[in-house]
Amino acid sequence: MKLGTWLLVAAGVLMANAAEAAPKWALAIHGGAGVIDRNALSPEQEKAYREAMARAAEAGARVLRAGGSSLDAVEAAVVELEDDPLFNAGRGAVFTAEGKNELDAAVMEGRDLKAGAVAGVTRTRNPIRLAREVMQSSPHVMLIGPGAEEFARSRGLPEVDPAYFYTSQRWRALERELARQNLPVPAKPPGARDDDRAAALAHDEGKRGTVGAVAVDIRGDVAAATSTGGTTAKRWGRVGDAPIIGAGTYADNASCAVSATGTGEYFIRLTVAREVCALVEHNGLSLQAAADEVIQHKLTKIGGDGGVIAVSPAGEVAWSFNTSGMYRASIADGRPLVVGVYKDDP
Repeated sequence: MKLGTWLLVAAGVLMANAAEAAPKWALAIHGGAGVIDRNALSPEQEKAYREAMARAAEAGARVLRAGGSSLDAVEAAVVELEDDPLFNAGRGAVFTAEGKNELDAAVMEGRDLKAGAVAGVTRTRNPIRLAREVMQSSPHVMLIGPGAEEFARSRGLPEVDPAYFYTSQRWRALERELARQNLPVPAKPPGARDDDRAAALAHDEGKRGTVGAVAVDIRGDVAAATSTGGTTAKRWGRVGDAPIIGAGTYADNASCAVSATGTGEYFIRLTVAREVCALVEHNGLSLQAAADEVIQHKLTKIGGDGGVIAVSPAGEVAWSFNTSGMYRASIADGRPLVVGVYKDDP
């Protein structure tokens, strides 16, 4: 065989092997970043969080294995996290200074850059589903407060009594924060109950709790979803980065999908999610290098804290955080589930 012919054959083999190595689908999730040290979690708590992350990742993976869309996958994963009282989203969300749960969420798909978001909702059981309805069934991108709830009712989404979101651990976190700020403690929501064993395992990671998911499906379409209860004792209708497209949530088939968690004000100022995508698309950085550049350098430089998860259309998965821990997991076609909690986890 001539040298030129041999080189062409060898190149073809290498390209085929690379194509085989690339996963057909991939998914990553996070459950918040913050002060998550090994000495801060009991063995029972750590086990509960790792199992919860595995369940949520598997919920999204089931969709992708069956050939479903990345949008369906990230929604399924985030719904699982919203329904779990361990996390600061949906049931288990933190409280405002007035003793309410005000929930924010966003979703975006990379194929056509469609997006939907909600902020300050108090009765919609799964805000991420409402965000998707905003994207798919309204002419808008973001709805807030009572208007968002009215839209949810018009779309037939399940409503719950506000007491559904109550957990004792988050209420105690509110009491501690209000005492620190020398503010009065409000009355508990009517119907609130303190007997939930699972909720008692929730860990107060500080003011950075958010959940999110990113995925790429077999068609190469990426999507991102993020949901949060915000920050403990927040006031004046505060809204963080989670529902802000480009700050806490972004997806574009030209680069990647990103979901963020951290102190939202900094993520808004840096438009963190969009910045990661821009570094991939315009600067040619790898997904991991782009995530590290934004989180380890740009975010850290201005005093921000938190992290991101990201996935590319090629199935590349990355995460980066500058806190002591971030609840996270990834799974992909042909690759095992990986769950991490602490900085030195895989």
